[in-house]
Amino acid sequence: MKNIKKIEILIIFLFYLFFSFLYRIVLWYNGGNYEKEGFWGWLNFRDYWFMAGMQYLFYFFTSIIIWFFGIKLLASKKTIVQIIVVILLIPIIVYFVREWRYEFLDSIGIFHLTGTGSVWDWYIPLLFLMFQFGCFFAYRYFIDNQKKLKLEGELRTSALKSELSALKAQLNPHFLYNVFNTISASVPAENEKTRNMIAELSDLFRYQLKASQVEKVTIREELDFVHKYLQLEKERFEDRLQIKINVDEDILEEQIPPMLLQPLVENSIKHGLASLIEGGEITITIKRKDEKLYFEIADTGVGIDNKNTVFNKGIGLTNTKLRLEKMYNSSLNLDDNLPKGLKISFEL
Repeated sequence: MKNIKKIEILIIFLFYLFFSFLYRIVLWYNGGNYEKEGFWGWLNFRDYWFMAGMQYLFYFFTSIIIWFFGIKLLASKKTIVQIIVVILLIPIIVYFVREWRYEFLDSIGIFHLTGTGSVWDWYIPLLFLMFQFGCFFAYRYFIDNQKKLKLEGELRTSALKSELSALKAQLNPHFLYNVFNTISASVPAENEKTRNMIAELSDLFRYQLKASQVEKVTIREELDFVHKYLQLEKERFEDRLQIKINVDEDILEEQIPPMLLQPLVENSIKHGLASLIEGGEITITIKRKDEKLYFEIADTGVGIDNKNTVFNKGIGLTNTKLRLEKMYNSSLNLDDNLPKGLKISFEL
């Protein structure tokens, strides 16, 4: 709540206006003017303005000054810091406003409280301003707490949906790869190639089931999954798809999130190579670089001209980008692959 709304300023103004009239009535009645002027005598505007109106108008502007220096300029600070600063500012600014007001009234020959009576020009504004800013911080806490409760409710709903989705994700692969195994068993022995493709597809779903149950897998397991996926794609593309995998042997047992590479490889095939009659090549490189794991998926496809908008279109790239940011504070980099194509890289 960094800014104050116009309606809130109006409420504060009406608050001070209301009490200025009450103060005027008290002073008017206490001065014995009721008998001389009658019930409506307190409405004398000139007396109201100099005896109460001006004073409470100063209180109003004082509250705006305190809000600006104690809250607006400290919007990035913690609430406790703002409260301390406001408490310190109130008596300081009240003192200067009070002195300025006294000088102004003296210059035009208007009466103001003197002697011990002037203590009221300390007590009343301090009381009002402490009350006003106490209400302000209580109101802000209430609004922030309501937002927090709303967010917690949304997160609980989201967590429930995610849990249900996870349960569905577990059931679907179970059902599918059991069906695939049944189909594979019914395929005649002479169609061995078809049976192998069904078996590999079944393995893909089995890995997806595992990915929904664990947080990390080894690079070896992830590469096996990607390799099976690429072999199935190669059955479709045949010689149009060339595959190269360059991975340091000593990092194969390193742990990474599952399903991290496949969406990137799928993106290279679908958007990079599929439209080319001659096909192309996909190269997967994983190595250790500056004590980090470096991943690169490069293709010789059509490439991407506007790389800034690519994350608004594909689910695979967008999800992978978000996973890297949230889990590793790492970025997904898109660069041109020379002489042509796209190169996707990231570090863990």
